[in-house]
Amino acid sequence: MSNHAVLSASSSHRWLNCPPSVRLEEQFEKITSVYAEEGTLAHEIGEIKLRKELGQINQKELVDRLSKAVDSDLYSKDMTDYVDVYVDTCLEKFNEAKAATADAIAIVEQKLDFSKWVPDGFGTGDFVVIADGTMEICDLKYGKGIAVSAVGNSQMRLYALGAITEFEFLYDIQKVKMTIIQPRLDSISTDEITVEELLTWANEYVKPRAELAIKGEGEFCAGEHCKFCRAKAVCKARADKNLELAKYEFSDPNTLNNLEIADILSKVDELISWATDVKDYALNKALDGEEFEGFKVVEGKSNRRYTNIDEIVQILREHNFNDPEIFKPSELITLTNMEKLVGKKKLNELIGDFIEKPPGNPTLAPITDKRAVFNKAKEDFKE
Repeated sequence: MSNHAVLSASSSHRWLNCPPSVRLEEQFEKITSVYAEEGTLAHEIGEIKLRKELGQINQKELVDRLSKAVDSDLYSKDMTDYVDVYVDTCLEKFNEAKAATADAIAIVEQKLDFSKWVPDGFGTGDFVVIADGTMEICDLKYGKGIAVSAVGNSQMRLYALGAITEFEFLYDIQKVKMTIIQPRLDSISTDEITVEELLTWANEYVKPRAELAIKGEGEFCAGEHCKFCRAKAVCKARADKNLELAKYEFSDPNTLNNLEIADILSKVDELISWATDVKDYALNKALDGEEFEGFKVVEGKSNRRYTNIDEIVQILREHNFNDPEIFKPSELITLTNMEKLVGKKKLNELIGDFIEKPPGNPTLAPITDKRAVFNKAKEDFKE
């Protein structure tokens, strides 16, 4: 079994809705973000703390393992505070289960195999609690960009399938609870489903789509699940869906009515997101040497800035400019306002050596743009 499942539980919302996207994505490099690395570290700290609370490691092991974890550049004191919310919630779930069932068990970082329904499907349940007739799976989401709900969550349901497969011969599980704990958003979400309902979903919905996905077959389907797809910038299905707006049939050829405006507003965020993804993709490819007819890479806009505040303040004071004039209230006024106060020519004479205009970030522009073609080698040399 490989380290990363092709049809992963975390990306299941996408491949269940758009089966062929899985194979299309393979053409694009998978890049790990700092946010994913932060999440991995938070999970590690949570695992260590839970194992100590459950008596699986002693105090020395706790200290040794935590010392290594907090030595990471990604660690912050806030991370411990947020992870503690997750740990406390998991322990509360376990204590509630023990109150109802004396022999309730809790398992940390349980490997889960749901390959009966998804080819090579496997994952890890952060915290699993099993009591009389009920199993609960808790999952830590350390991110704070988007609130993730457990309701109808396919990742959690696949984990539940794996847990049922693992423990059905030992326990009579009738119902599954799935809880997502997102401490940085102060969010705890829980969903509940019977084992019968879960198996029906797995057999009738998941399995046929997984079989299509692993073969790269089925229909491409654009939607909000495209957000984290590596092929989102060049996917034709997504382009077609967004370009539908350009073909909008208006009741009045000259003006929009309120209903038409409302309809456009409901689509415009995704349209902007798609256009941004396409522009970013094209820019990165252009920087690597690829060409797009009618476009070139140029240096983007940038703002001037002060370089030595102390020297600037001293010079201006020596030329009889008072602090109330040059500060707002504790920072220097903007360069534009400073030029109005001192005069453009005189300001350049006095502090021109302490003003710089950094290079702008590269950007795509029409070939007719008067700016020179961006020199990537020159910028790399500066670095």
